[in-house]
Parts: sequence; structure tokens; C-alpha cells
Amino acid sequence: MALAKAWSVALLGVDGKVIEIEADIGGGSPRVTMVGLPDTGLKEAKDRVRSAVRNSGRTWPDERVILGLSPANLPKVGSGYDLGIAAAVLAATGSVPATKLLNTVLLGELALDGRVRPVRGVLPGLLAARNAGYRRAVVPAESLFEAALVDGLEVGGVARLSEFADWLKGEGELTHPEPGVVQEPPRVPDLADVVGQPEARWALEVAAAGGHHLLMTGPPGVGKTLLAKRLPGLLPRLTTEESLQVTAVHSIDGSLSRTEPLVTVPPFVAPHHSISVPALIGGGSGLAVPGAISRAHRGILFLDLTDWPPGCA
Repeated sequence: MALAKAWSVALLGVDGKVIEIEADIGGGSPRVTMVGLPDTGLKEAKDRVRSAVRNSGRTWPDERVILGLSPANLPKVGSGYDLGIAAAVLAATGSVPATKLLNTVLLGELALDGRVRPVRGVLPGLLAARNAGYRRAVVPAESLFEAALVDGLEVGGVARLSEFADWLKGEGELTHPEPGVVQEPPRVPDLADVVGQPEARWALEVAAAGGHHLLMTGPPGVGKTLLAKRLPGLLPRLTTEESLQVTAVHSIDGSLSRTEPLVTVPPFVAPHHSISVPALIGGGSGLAVPGAISRAHRGILFLDLTDWPPGCA
């Protein structure tokens, strides 16, 4: 019998917890058993990983494979464990050495042909890994722009499982993030664009200074939306820690910009009046998906009740 370990991250809202992935091979007829409260999408990982390993020129063990995800009482959701499962199985079979797996967190979904696909939540996952004391992470190459935001962590990217296996054997290199280009701070609309409206301007300044809620009333066309869109320009720029918090929410939401992934300006979110309750407050089965309220974290949530049906207020 052979046993090997790898590590990945489970997301709980916008927080992460490092997960230990164990692969035990031998002792029965060929089949794959996964334990540790996997959801339906994760249960299918055994078929994805097996096909990816075979199509990457490696041999899948012709014995019983038991995959354990620990802590066993923590629900595991999503496909981001695929790369870690493949690494544990390959190390258990002796196809690759397990040396580089130590102190390394692995994130990524595998396609049947061995491609490593991006997953949501890379930023909060790596922040959790860094806080847990891990010093290296391997992510999909397409997620490097997001992973590079985490300081104090050596980050590498892979596009295919075969490249990852070669790196474990010391026969290849990971892709590293390109040096970041300093971007000009984005221009945020502010009250310099507003003529008149002295009382409304004063109300916006008070709300921004004190962090207060603000109610603006008046008929359509008097400038309520125009004024609200300029409220983020009155707020201070986000600190580094605040920027990472906001960016982590957008990472799980899947709305990060590849050119400017770090959110440095307080967000402005204005949902349509037809938005559903789950879309407004968030929710979902297993992994909580952020709603409009969460996306407006440390920014502005603008509810234009002029367009909302009667009774919604």
C-alpha cells in the first residue's frame, strides 16, 4: 500500500481553510472512493482526475484508490481540489516525488485532456494559505494575475497537468507572474462635476464623513442618481487590507478585471429593481455566493426606489 498527501483550500464564504488531501492506493479491486463530505461536483472529480492523468501520459493505478479530505466534518464544495487530488495520487504511485508538495497549496480544476482550468476564489484561498503558514502555491496559469496580489507567498502557475508533473520531478519550471505595472489611479466622479444642489452636496459630505445612510427624495430627473454615483469620490481610498477584502469578494463573484484586479476605490453597486432576494443578499447551496450587498462591501449600495415596484421599500 502507498500513501501520499497534498494540500488545497476550502472556501467558507470569503474565508478559507487549508484542506489536507490524502491518497491511499492498494488493498482491493480497482475503484475510487472519496470521503470527507464532498459535494456532487467534487464527487465527479475522481472521473475528471483519472482522465486528466491518463491523457497527460501518466498511469492511473489499477488498484483501489481511497481519497480522504480532512477535516472530514467540513463540507467540501467545487472543483478547485482537482489539482491537489491528482498530485496526491501521482505521488502515491511513485510517478512523481512528493518533496515539492510539502508546504505547497494547490488550486485548479482539471479538464479531461489535462488542461488546468481557473477557479473562483483564488485570492481568498491564497490569503488563507498564507495565514496558515504555507509559503508556496500552484494555481492555474490564467489565475496568476489574481494570485500575484498576495504578498509573502511564492506563486507559480501551470496550464497543463503534464507541466505540473514535470515540475514535481525537477524537469520543468512553473510560470511566474509578470512584474506588475503601476497603473494610474482610476478617476472617480466627485462633486466637482455638480453645479448647484447645495443641500444635497452638504448631505453627501456628511454621509461620507460619518459613514451614515442617506435617503434622497424627489421626482425623477432632479439628480439623485447623479449625486449618488459621486459619493465614492468623497470616500477615502481603500487601505491595502480593505482592498484585499473587497477584491476577495469580487474574486468569489468572478468579476475581477485582469488588467486591474486589485480594487482600490470604494465600489458602487446599483441593482436593478427586478433583482431577486437571493441575488440581493447572496446565498446558495454549500458555498455562499455574494449578492449585491456583499459586492458593495466598504462602498456604496444604491437602491433607486423610483424604479422599484410598490411595496419593495
